[in-house]
Amino acid sequence: MQFTEFNVHPKVAAGVAAAGYVSPTPIQARAIPPVLAGRDVMGLAQTGTGKTAAFALPILHRLMNGGRGHVRALVVAPTRELAEQIHSAISELGRETGLRSVTVYGGVGINPQIARLKKGVEIVIACPGRLLDHLNQNTIDLSRLEVLVLDEADQMFDMGFLPDIRRLLKQLPSQRQTLLFSATMPQEIRRLANDVLRNPETVQVDLVAPAVTVSHALFPVEETRKTDLLFSLLKDTGPGSVLVFTRTKHRAKRLGEKLAKTGYRAASLQGNLSQSRRQAALDGFRDGRHQILVATDIAARGIDVSQVSHFINYDMPNTTDAYIHRIGRTGRAARSGDAFTMVTAADRAMERALEKALGRPIERRNVEGFATVQDSSLGSTQPHRNRPPGGNPGPGRTKHSRRRRFSGRPANPAATAGR
Repeated sequence: MQFTEFNVHPKVAAGVAAAGYVSPTPIQARAIPPVLAGRDVMGLAQTGTGKTAAFALPILHRLMNGGRGHVRALVVAPTRELAEQIHSAISELGRETGLRSVTVYGGVGINPQIARLKKGVEIVIACPGRLLDHLNQNTIDLSRLEVLVLDEADQMFDMGFLPDIRRLLKQLPSQRQTLLFSATMPQEIRRLANDVLRNPETVQVDLVAPAVTVSHALFPVEETRKTDLLFSLLKDTGPGSVLVFTRTKHRAKRLGEKLAKTGYRAASLQGNLSQSRRQAALDGFRDGRHQILVATDIAARGIDVSQVSHFINYDMPNTTDAYIHRIGRTGRAARSGDAFTMVTAADRAMERALEKALGRPIERRNVEGFATVQDSSLGSTQPHRNRPPGGNPGPGRTKHSRRRRFSGRPANPAATAGR
């Protein structure tokens, strides 16, 4: 199947072609037809499957007919990063349409947003809290809204936004098309879907199975030696971008600073940053100025960087869902990728839960000098010894020459590993 078969408005089709879209992903192939037909849709698909285009294309097609200058479509997202990503995708796909979109979220001044809204826009991409601020101040008019999208609904629940979502729903026209997308379906989201969707078409794609191109490995380590192990693993990550996830903002900040001070092209992304600095970190990671991004789970969704080749869990995520969302950044579009997770003795229960979610055992790799006493006796544990994730170095390459490929690392990382 190809995108041309959807028969969208010619100006929307022109944007699709310019963006290089040829064949739809499974979620796009299954969701776009009912959305185009005006049906409510509940889409269940993990991060990185193409959900944004699955709702953006039908919305752009719909808005080509009808009035301009007032809000006709609203997309609600849990994070500023995801809101900006959606806005960028809509702008790219709608480049020939003349339709206008704006992002609305906290952490930045409200007055520039009010000014843009006053000029007249057809599409708003918003985070719940700031959107309610605008509604309370009467600086946005949603009385003629036609389409509502709730994206990453499960994360909005995890972040405590469901009360805000329900307050928002009370202020929207009851006659509208509603689309709800979620990677998982906890009971609270199922209740929300039952309340807001009318006779929906349910589309489910790869709900729990991570990308098959991703290789998973666990690295046993004592808690106090995680930073040393990180430096060791970074020797083998090659030229691609690397995402490192931590559990706390403080740890993300500290690790990002330490990597930068030792010569890596690294930045951190965490909630204490101003919006301008968060955006600068994301932009630098996307364009290659930063090869390593250290982030909390606020970045687990909303980062769309196709060249990410490695992701490293410095801290084990709290849930299997969080793990799946994190690795949704890796191995996209059939590219191979590696998911490395540092594990301590306290992570045993979570290890078992991950293996159950993946449907197979996860390889345990020992890096010489880092394995715990408990893990060193496990027969299934494989030595790592700074080998590349893809296997042998290949003809004409030595381990030493392979390590030099990673231009984001300092000239002598071994000298800095213990700092």
